[in-house]
Amino acid sequence: MIEVDGLTKKFGSFYALRDLTMTIDGGTVFGYVGANGAGKSTTFSIIATLLQPTAGEVKVDGISVTEKPHEVRRRIGYMPDFFGVYDQLKADEYLDFYGASYGLDRIERRAAIPKLLELVNLEQKRYEYVDDLSRGMKQRLCLARALIHDPDILILDEPASGLDPRARVEMREILGHLRTMGKTILISSHILPELAELCDTIGVIDSGELKAFGSVRAIQEKLQSEKLITVRVKGDIRQAITFFEQDPSISRMDADSGKGTVTFLYRGAEEEQIALLKKALTAGLPVLSFAEEETDLEDVYMAITERSDSA
Repeated sequence: MIEVDGLTKKFGSFYALRDLTMTIDGGTVFGYVGANGAGKSTTFSIIATLLQPTAGEVKVDGISVTEKPHEVRRRIGYMPDFFGVYDQLKADEYLDFYGASYGLDRIERRAAIPKLLELVNLEQKRYEYVDDLSRGMKQRLCLARALIHDPDILILDEPASGLDPRARVEMREILGHLRTMGKTILISSHILPELAELCDTIGVIDSGELKAFGSVRAIQEKLQSEKLITVRVKGDIRQAITFFEQDPSISRMDADSGKGTVTFLYRGAEEEQIALLKKALTAGLPVLSFAEEETDLEDVYMAITERSDSA
């Protein structure tokens, strides 16, 4: 279990984190959503004992990250968003180095390394130099590095950053397997919607403040007053854009002229949606379809942060 209580971090007069409080249960997968500079990496760095908080407290399995950082480090595997590699080492030598750094003896390292390489689908690259690996392979090797001492908790800061679609799928499959092993996993990622099926809970952070915390479904239910509507029209969509822009119940509009669609958040009950569609048809809009879409994590994030900006 990870307990974050009133966590605050200042750099000069700038608040990177402000009074952050949340609890992440053991054996769960936590997804952290936020734009660049929102505070995700700062939070993870403090949990990983790499950064001292200005105020507040973090405990990992009841152990304070500031009072007993060495005990916390035995329990966690940390994969930062930017990492250094030892390019002149081969993949197995790289893992052997980190295993020794964690105090594993030679027998333990020899047993662990082939299993980890198999887990991250790099067994065939065991004797290749790190510098010769693709970015996706380096990411998976660094995940193996974070697992070398078999920690119960994994902290993964942007694990799929910069990966191509195939490499992202491979990373997602590995994380899914780790979940079945009972690991507690903390993930921050701009492509979190692709990982939604892995996450038990999510946290939405904006400008250093936690805006929402809970299950994906619970947070979506909080936003039921705002429906995501997609309208597809025939021909030029400019008339549709002009029409829907005038409705005060509509926000966050996106248009795709190629698909002939206008998508927006709508604050209104089902009866009001029906009235809006009738009004659009009466105005002469050539509506081909008018449908409510299921919101994903990206929609949740945009809706929550826009609410906080307007508050």
